Amino acid sequence: MRQSQIDALKKSGSETIFQEIAKGARQDRSELNKLLEIIKEGDSITIWKLDRLGRSLHHLIKIVN
Repeated sequence: MRQSQIDALKKSGSETIFQEIAKGARQDRSELNKLLEIIKEGDSITIWKLDRLGRSLHHLIKIVN
């Protein structure tokens, strides 16, 4: 994650920032898994770009559901 992305997330009020170091369509994304384990109803997720959350439309739909 670039410093400009981190700065923008902090400026938006993000309290916790999860960073993945992996590239490509890897499915074993430990930081995403940590996020999904702790998030609860009423929480908000701020992401730099939509493709940072899901690696495909199918994956994004699965996460949102």
